[in-house]
Amino acid sequence: MQIADIQEVHDFLAAHPEVRLIEMMLIDANGIPRGKLLHRDELLAIYENGRPLPSSILALTIQGEDVEESGLVWEVADADCWTYPLPGSLTLQPWRSTPTGQLQVSMHPTQGMPAAPADPRHVLVRAIDRLKADGYHPVMAVELEFYLLDKQRDANGRPQPALQSNGVRPQAPQVYGVYELEQLQPFLDDLYTACEVQGLPVRTAISEYAPGQVELTLEHRFDALQAIDEGVRYKRLVKGVANKHGLQACFMAKPFGDQAGSGMHMHVSLADENGNNLMACELSDLEGRHGTLLRHAIGGMMATLNDTLAIFCPNANSYRRFQANSYAPLAKSWGVNNRTVSFRVPGGPAKSRHVEHRICGADANPYLAAAAILSGIHHGIKNQIDPGEEIIGNGYEQARETLPTDWLTALRALENSSWAKEALGEDFLKVFLAIKWAEFRQFMGEVGEQDWRWYLTHA
Repeated sequence: MQIADIQEVHDFLAAHPEVRLIEMMLIDANGIPRGKLLHRDELLAIYENGRPLPSSILALTIQGEDVEESGLVWEVADADCWTYPLPGSLTLQPWRSTPTGQLQVSMHPTQGMPAAPADPRHVLVRAIDRLKADGYHPVMAVELEFYLLDKQRDANGRPQPALQSNGVRPQAPQVYGVYELEQLQPFLDDLYTACEVQGLPVRTAISEYAPGQVELTLEHRFDALQAIDEGVRYKRLVKGVANKHGLQACFMAKPFGDQAGSGMHMHVSLADENGNNLMACELSDLEGRHGTLLRHAIGGMMATLNDTLAIFCPNANSYRRFQANSYAPLAKSWGVNNRTVSFRVPGGPAKSRHVEHRICGADANPYLAAAAILSGIHHGIKNQIDPGEEIIGNGYEQARETLPTDWLTALRALENSSWAKEALGEDFLKVFLAIKWAEFRQFMGEVGEQDWRWYLTHA
């Protein structure tokens, strides 16, 4: 584990005498930042000696409730587990009304026991290391779609798109609309400024395929771990900037039944140690040496997709996103320049060749999603798995093997996968599945508005 150099904290404190509070965050299994708000005077000690957090912090449901079956609560007396700061993560939160810093920590592999195996970032580190050991350096980028919503619900108590700066609430998708982006300028200005402060490489903003839905792209990174760290911090930043503007940034996979879902598209290629793209090839030469590497990578992701679908789509709501003609894929499929498939090979010059993984909902944990993707790629390369014929045209009409579209089936597939236990770690999966089964039972046990509307009178 790389631990931040102590000079970072000295430089930060000297440069920012105005900062009095520091948000220390650890990313849990659901991708939620959890931690503490610390005083400035506590910061140096974290760099010198680490900071303990309870083992149960990595055994929480999305509601923030302990999961005893994880083995990280009473069984280990909710023990203190030592965390250490990640290099380059100490920065400012410019959206706060009071000058506040931000520090990301991770469990120490030994001092962080017994919780360390459940740290999602470690799962990704292991997946990257396995590829690097075979001479492949994963290059990645994250795209996250989200909705900007009012904090105030509509007359029926339902979420609604935020008012634009012209005082109008958007009603139509207006996909790629530049006027719609103009109406979001106060929010986007603050978002870009905050990203600059935190060193996050945010690039293009897009009005997506629903009222109030937005996507901003992050630049690809030669260091895949850096790319995912930045994706995680970007998500925290978006929520913070939205809150400053009196809005809510929503990363649910399917917040509205009649509108587009929100995905997290992961772009991935493999490079050598000097940064040369090992998948570089002309689209006309996908059968050549570099094209074969790309095909085997896709083959591996396809072969392991069912096993890890519960990682890419971790919640009950995630599966509402899978609808035909919705830009969410429904099958194990791949194609070139085709947005109806699960694994898209974009066009562009040969040196930019890569795969866009389109399965994940925006609600997925980026660390775990990336780990599952890279593990699938490694599996495909080692076993020379061919993905079969590419899909040309409408992939929804040509689905050869459709994905499971319910949470229960996906959880059972992950639980029964010997490959997933080896790729992601049996100790990690024990905790993750305990959390997800607890959430499943709680979700299925809750009676809500749809139950009453359907069954109260007529059952």
